[in-house]
Amino acid sequence: MDFNQQIVDTFRANGGEVNEPIRFGKGLVLVHVPKKDGTIRIAPLAAIHDDGAWYIVASAGGSPKNPAWVYGLRRTEQVDIEVPGEPVETLRAKVEEVTGDERDALWARFKELSSGFAAYEKTAEGRDFPIFRLAA
Repeated sequence: MDFNQQIVDTFRANGGEVNEPIRFGKGLVLVHVPKKDGTIRIAPLAAIHDDGAWYIVASAGGSPKNPAWVYGLRRTEQVDIEVPGEPVETLRAKVEEVTGDERDALWARFKELSSGFAAYEKTAEGRDFPIFRLAA
């Protein structure tokens, strides 16, 4: 089974909580349609839920390149997200890329959430990780 699919299946089966195969906590599942082929894709992502919005970071495991879903989010105004709950709930969310001081403050929060994010800075070859606000 695909690693991401394993995380998504665990997320859906456990009300949005994922602790194996990785410590994922309460993130979300991004449902998106890439421009190239129109196939629906899903991406399990760590997230911060604050003030009614969900924030996601395009860390791509510390890759020097953005994950493909970044370009799709930059082209669209809304996406579907699956969020923790009993049962997991699907919401339509407005997409907004966060920049400047707000982005920097959120990046610091992601690094507090998981030390893995700080480690990614070392392998990303100077890439700034885009952060998006998803508001239902």
